[in-house]
Amino acid sequence: MIRTRFAPSPNGPLHLGHAYAAMVAHDTARARGGAFILRIEDIDGARSRPEFVEEFFRDLEWLGLAWDGDAVFQSHRLASYAAAGERLRAMGLLYPCTCTRAEIAAAAHETGPDGPVYPGTCRGREVDPAQAAWRLDVAKAMTLTGPIEWVDEEAGAQIATPQAFGDVVLLRKDLPASYHLAATLDDTADGITLVTRGMDLFPATHVHRLLQALLDLPVPTWLHHPLLIEPDGRKLAKRRGAPSLADRRRAGEDGAAIARALRDGLLPTGLSLSQGVHQAP
Repeated sequence: MIRTRFAPSPNGPLHLGHAYAAMVAHDTARARGGAFILRIEDIDGARSRPEFVEEFFRDLEWLGLAWDGDAVFQSHRLASYAAAGERLRAMGLLYPCTCTRAEIAAAAHETGPDGPVYPGTCRGREVDPAQAAWRLDVAKAMTLTGPIEWVDEEAGAQIATPQAFGDVVLLRKDLPASYHLAATLDDTADGITLVTRGMDLFPATHVHRLLQALLDLPVPTWLHHPLLIEPDGRKLAKRRGAPSLADRRRAGEDGAAIARALRDGLLPTGLSLSQGVHQAP
């Protein structure tokens, strides 16, 4: 039996892009007789607001999407992130880094999926761990794992190339864990067998597959779906004022009708679904 998940962060309201992502995970699970898990990724400090969580529950119910069991919360799993960090440190794969984003941008020689690629400034340097984030030495990690692969249901088999990101941060100085580490550990904890998420996260899967190999975690299959995009080609985003599901719900719109329209590809004027799998628009 497959297990999928929808994993929103309560740092803002849900919009149609989230509705589409939730629907893909939900419908895939139901079509295959599987389970659909709701995970709340609520470790983003003060930006994570509990009032949004209650709105998420109402929004999904309004759309007609039912999850299995109780919702799970990242904030209940901080010990697992710390334990994974200690394990990777003991393997000699993490090092502390105090570089700012501006310093990285100034020193970087390449651009990767997340922007300027960290050039390894603090690798081998004496740094106060109390004031630092912890980065994964990706080249060293790859010598331990050797070549690794992962499979996307649409794109097929992929050779993992996490080197494109440089030495990613796994333990942040301001938060318990980075998205890369938390999402990877959570998918294992939730028994996820099919990770459904937007194609903007396709590149991140290379890093997640490396972490699974290093930590001896089970390997799911992935399904990276298209994104709802605006006329300028950027994905729909709450930070740019995309209308929220909660506002639509309170205005009396029919959530089930909205879900049917998304399934049928009938999108509001100006919105479209991105094409392709390998890169975000």
